[in-house]
Amino acid sequence: MLLSTQISAVGNIKKSKTATQAIFLICGLGISSWAIMVPFAKDRLSLNDGDLGLLLLLLGAGALSMMPLTGILISRFGSRIIIMIAAIVVAITLPLLLWMDTVISLGLILFIFGSAIGTVDVAMNAHGVQIQNIIGKPIMSSLHGLFSVGGLLGSLGLGFLIKLGLSPVIAAVTISTMLLLIVGTQYRSLLTALYEKEISDQFHSEKKSHANPKVNRQWLKGSIIYLGLMCFAVFLSEGAMLDWSAVFLKENRGVNLAFAGIGYAAFSVAMATMRLLGDKIVARLNGKKVVVYGSLTAATGLFMVVLTPWLFSALLGFVLLGIGAANIVPVFFSEAGRLKNISSTAAIAAIATFGYSGQLAGPATLGFIAHHTSLPVALGFTGFLLFVVGVSYWFKKTTDNRLPK
Repeated sequence: MLLSTQISAVGNIKKSKTATQAIFLICGLGISSWAIMVPFAKDRLSLNDGDLGLLLLLLGAGALSMMPLTGILISRFGSRIIIMIAAIVVAITLPLLLWMDTVISLGLILFIFGSAIGTVDVAMNAHGVQIQNIIGKPIMSSLHGLFSVGGLLGSLGLGFLIKLGLSPVIAAVTISTMLLLIVGTQYRSLLTALYEKEISDQFHSEKKSHANPKVNRQWLKGSIIYLGLMCFAVFLSEGAMLDWSAVFLKENRGVNLAFAGIGYAAFSVAMATMRLLGDKIVARLNGKKVVVYGSLTAATGLFMVVLTPWLFSALLGFVLLGIGAANIVPVFFSEAGRLKNISSTAAIAAIATFGYSGQLAGPATLGFIAHHTSLPVALGFTGFLLFVVGVSYWFKKTTDNRLPK
């Protein structure tokens, strides 16, 4: 049996799962550490808001440029080596983001950093789906939960190191060293390219997904586009919270600027908690119910935020949004890994590209809507998109969401 062979070769499948969890953690840690560095980079180069905004687009451009390519690289070399190389690039470029002294050099490093983050993101999700297929029970929600935990640790950890008296660059080097230690110690526990291929072949054998090689290259099928658009809508809501929640609370609910981040904090904590609990929820219900009920809960939360005048109800709305949206994307990634007549790596790369396009370009679109109407209308539009996700998925014919034993 392939499963027994895999356990014997790796030593223990739990080690592979733990290693995968560690990669999700360091990805969240890396990207959130950069978020704390942004003000330092802005002051170092004396950037105005407009110039900074253009620079920040390079991070997203780097990520989106590598996501489709990563699926091809994984199919050829396996996700383990891709994860290692990309994680090393993340660790090396992270302190350089505070060291560059020109706009051009910072933009170049930011593009490379974004490319590495995008590569790790696709590779770790592809690897996580393979581990999930071996174990035979949901793990994607908890993996994404560890990404969220990494985000919280990164946002707090770098600031803590600076508070201790370290310079921002030295603090960033410390974080980078931690990233290298984690990936270095966990690398050998990740699945090799050979076993990944064997697992994929066995998992899809009943569906004959490899019967026609040409079919596997047709990754822009209707099922992929649908999942991608749904991911776009859900990621857009996350981007909206990151970029617009504080502005909304300050300008529309009169919250003091020092406390305007409380909405995003409530959303983030609720999302991280629900993702860590999400595997049991998905196993007890099923993916379809999690997506439908989650989307409708998230939409209700956003409607509460924009339609009720009280701060308490707005904060409750942010919590409901985090609870509802938390496990939708992990379910979509899991479904992409089980689609008929298409490789899981190509499918995951495709929907990740759609999704992160929503997270990066979506908030700018909301800004355009807010400029011509109002910010509550723009956020309400995001709630409407989440409602559409829930309703459309309810009527969608889905495959059995249970994993094979």
